[in-house]
Amino acid sequence: MGVGGNFWDLLKPYARNEGFDFLRNKKVAVDLSYWIVQHETALKNKARNPHIRLTFFRTINLFSKLGAFPVFIIDGVSSPLKNRARIERFFRFSGIDLSGLPGVNDGVSVERNGAFTKFVQECVELLETLGMPVLKAKGEAEALCAKLNSEGHVDACITADSDAFLFGANCVIKSLRPTSKEPFECYHMSDIEAGLGLKRRHLIAISLLVGNDHDLGGVPGIGIDTALRFVQMFPDEEILNRLHDVGNGDIPLSQSVTGSSESFVDRDVCGSDTSSPKNKSHCSYCGHPGSKRAHVKHACEYCTVNFNNNCMQKPAGFKCECSSCIMARQVKEQKKQTNWLLGVCSKISSEQKFPNDQIIDMYLNQTDGSTSEHESMSLLWKSPNTEPLIDFLGYHQRWNPSYIRQRLLPMLSTILLREMASDPAKGLLLHEQYEFDSILRVKIRFGHPSYLVKWKKVGAVETVSSTTQTEDYDTQQDEVVEVNEFGDLLDEPDIPEIHVDDGCWFLLTDENMDLVKAAYPEETDRFLREKELKESKSKKRKASGETTPKSSAVQLSITEFYRSTKGTAHLLKEKEGPAKKVSEEQLKQGGSSSKETMTSTPKLSKSVRRRLLFN
Repeated sequence: MGVGGNFWDLLKPYARNEGFDFLRNKKVAVDLSYWIVQHETALKNKARNPHIRLTFFRTINLFSKLGAFPVFIIDGVSSPLKNRARIERFFRFSGIDLSGLPGVNDGVSVERNGAFTKFVQECVELLETLGMPVLKAKGEAEALCAKLNSEGHVDACITADSDAFLFGANCVIKSLRPTSKEPFECYHMSDIEAGLGLKRRHLIAISLLVGNDHDLGGVPGIGIDTALRFVQMFPDEEILNRLHDVGNGDIPLSQSVTGSSESFVDRDVCGSDTSSPKNKSHCSYCGHPGSKRAHVKHACEYCTVNFNNNCMQKPAGFKCECSSCIMARQVKEQKKQTNWLLGVCSKISSEQKFPNDQIIDMYLNQTDGSTSEHESMSLLWKSPNTEPLIDFLGYHQRWNPSYIRQRLLPMLSTILLREMASDPAKGLLLHEQYEFDSILRVKIRFGHPSYLVKWKKVGAVETVSSTTQTEDYDTQQDEVVEVNEFGDLLDEPDIPEIHVDDGCWFLLTDENMDLVKAAYPEETDRFLREKELKESKSKKRKASGETTPKSSAVQLSITEFYRSTKGTAHLLKEKEGPAKKVSEEQLKQGGSSSKETMTSTPKLSKSVRRRLLFN
């Protein structure tokens, strides 16, 4: 998809790996077709309706965990060029002769297959029920994503279609790695310009040379490296005009002699005899100018510089640095560059009607990405419509209503915190049932800290109980718990924990620290003061030499867990060793003392007990 010739590999060195908060409180345009294709490829025949399942989970996590405001873009009517490219791709895949390929002006329309169209409609219905804005492009979805990004309506685009840069996108997120501390693989146009010296028209020229979604072939014989080297020879404002000149058979002027009226060909032909230096004879022993016979009598001037009486034998790969040799190498490199440019230009000029002005106009004027001003400006995010959402997912996914409500809680809590931050006097309830109770502790996941927030169900009857199920959680509320489980953050979200304490129902959810502080500043300050107080007491206790046992409710890392179990097993072996020796000595003395042995050493191994019982 997008520019051919492994275009992403060219941009890979200039990618940025951004952290969890990169999209926090930012708007991002999502190419919905990219998500659907990715889901179907990854989970086909492994899950029921994977396009609905992953669109639901990814939208919730993108909105709640990563704090973004997603805008979903769907494709409109494809251009005639795109229709012809689809037919050509089908012909090549099926082994059909391309001679029967219809022309661009034949009016052939190729729509997406019915199954894919159905997938898009179902995802759009799901997203609208979740309250997400969905826009339909006039043509390509990535074109509208780029237009919204270039005009400042969104801060980034999520798509794997490299055409987005050609349409004018400034920031493209190609992939998401949820199990990483830096989940976003981001490409900024400013980094590409600084690293490769390429601007938007340069990228359009590369796509014309190597192929794109509207012209699959490009120019035969020109790959991504050749195209890159060619376009870097010209400034951004001239590159497309140069392609037109070469397409018409005109050789471009030399870039090394600006203002010269001679082309590469004229300068090479006319100046080759006069400008090429004559080769001087060189010594076969030291490689410097002069003859070997003369250098045997007296060392040459180049060797005497090193205070040698005789010439030194030249090493392997030796290159003479005299003026004539340097000039000869420069002339040779210049001829090589000229011949290379002539070869590229001949390939370009042999292509008929190159470059295609329709493709250039489509990329520069964004004709496929146009939308009304009202649609692009009215990006509104609403609260999920819970009951229709339960009906929709229950019908398509066969999920229980309780399961759907539980998975929807992270989105509802994020909306609640945002509304409370803007208007604290509202006193809103989570899911119309739970109110904010306290901050339990700090939780770190993949290096990203968050608050574990405790929500209390309103109207629950409290009863006195000698034991509670949340004692362990209260004792560690100021401790930092690090969790690095390898789950797909953009697949199924964290399941809120449910606890019952003295007849009260509580929910535990992971929330962004800044969002919680903005919504409940007093409670956050109280938590931080208590946390600081306990840390200071812990430091004083350690300084005085006192030790406190570590709470068993704190999750250990894998290395700490195995280290503790191995140490326990080692101590048990040391304790069992003397007991085994004593039992064996008593067995040698006779079986009469077996009862005494069993009573005095009750922690014997199974094999020793068997021998004692059966003598």
